[in-house]
Amino acid sequence: MPGKQELFVEPHNDEHPHFYQWLWGMIRRLLRRIGHERLPKFMKLAVSVAEPAGRITFQREPFRVPAEECGEYIVLSANLWHDWPRFKDMEKRLEAFASLVESERADLLLLQEVARTSTFKADEWLAKRLNMAYVYSRANGSQKIGFEEGLGIYSRFPLKRFPYLRQMRQAHNPFSRRLALGVEVDMPCGEVLAISAHLGLLRKENAKQLRALQTWAHHLAGGRSAIIAGDFNAPEHTRQIKHIRAYWMDTLREVVQNGGAPTHHIRFPWGGAFLSHRLDYIFLQPGKPAWRVLEVRHLDAPGCSHSDHLAVLARLTPVPSAA
Repeated sequence: MPGKQELFVEPHNDEHPHFYQWLWGMIRRLLRRIGHERLPKFMKLAVSVAEPAGRITFQREPFRVPAEECGEYIVLSANLWHDWPRFKDMEKRLEAFASLVESERADLLLLQEVARTSTFKADEWLAKRLNMAYVYSRANGSQKIGFEEGLGIYSRFPLKRFPYLRQMRQAHNPFSRRLALGVEVDMPCGEVLAISAHLGLLRKENAKQLRALQTWAHHLAGGRSAIIAGDFNAPEHTRQIKHIRAYWMDTLREVVQNGGAPTHHIRFPWGGAFLSHRLDYIFLQPGKPAWRVLEVRHLDAPGCSHSDHLAVLARLTPVPSAA
């Protein structure tokens, strides 16, 4: 693959840093004292799962860099549903999703629950299948236990610099973490910061994570526009989503004022939905270049559902400068 790198990025983490420094300091000292190879197998697996996030796969350039002028830009956000431990129809669902990306001519993909198993790496498969530049970060699991999942950002245009990683605030659980992954995209209209996020389920923790994400995105953007998308695990009637709209543009509500527009359904065993929520969003943080929202749709792959979440597609156009 062209220019693919495996690297470690220290995640930004203000979540109880002294606790985690102490915990991992103790683990490292223990491993040095007794030797990693002398650990029982189950202990080695536990250590690999509890390893902090930060391992990144990064391919700056797409397979073919498109030569295009500044124009419309199509963003697609999707939770790909790893479905551990069954991985039901994973490759078939990924092919359906790739066909959806091609049919919609998406320029930027912001993905969650991108899975790796002992025999299949969804991040690499998608990059080759779609001829895109990409960055992937592990969030949970470990290749040593045969499964991990994480975040991915894919682009038809080159990615710039090294990616950014943010570990979200959560309870003291080294085996489960929520992340945000960011990278600059070198587009014909100018440089744009893209962030894929997957936030937690518990309401209070979710609200804290979203506030931390807003502060982090504002700091990284530095006056540039930013596209922040993903599975926020918060319905739009919640206080944190209402609050974030003071800082970010909710692209769907720019063009569709009314209606529930759910992206995730919890169903009865016989198929009917008893709970439906909008959990997946594409937000715009204002900056340069400025964007106007032309269209937002919720999509499923035709013929074969790609996930238990609908994807969100936003079609954007640059706003001419005042000059």
